[in-house]
Amino acid sequence: MGQAADALDVQPAFLRSLDAADVVQAHRSSGGHRRYSRRQLRLAARVRELFDDGMTLAAAERIVRLEDQLAKVRAENRELRRRLGEHTDHETEREDEDGAGERVDSHAR
Repeated sequence: MGQAADALDVQPAFLRSLDAADVVQAHRSSGGHRRYSRRQLRLAARVRELFDDGMTLAAAERIVRLEDQLAKVRAENRELRRRLGEHTDHETEREDEDGAGERVDSHAR
C-alpha cells in the first residue's frame, strides 16, 4: 500500500478510505498486504483528481463509475459498428459477384 500511496502522492489512509467505501478494493496477498492493479491505481488517481476539485467521495465515485460505464458502452458501440461494417461489406461483395439484388445502404437502419 505504501508504494501505491507514494505513486499517487496520497496518504495510505486515502487508499484505505477508498477500500472501505468499496470504490477501489485492493487484492490481498497471501501475507495480507494490499495489492493494486494498474487499473485500480488509475481509478484511485481519478478519484483523487475529483476529490481535489471539491467533489465529495460519493460524487467522485459516481462520476468515475459513470465514466467507466460510458467507456464500456463506447467500446461496445465501436465493436458493433465494426461488425455492421463487415456485414455490410460482405453483403455488397455478394451482390457484386452475382449481379443480383439491391445495393446495400450502409446508413440505412
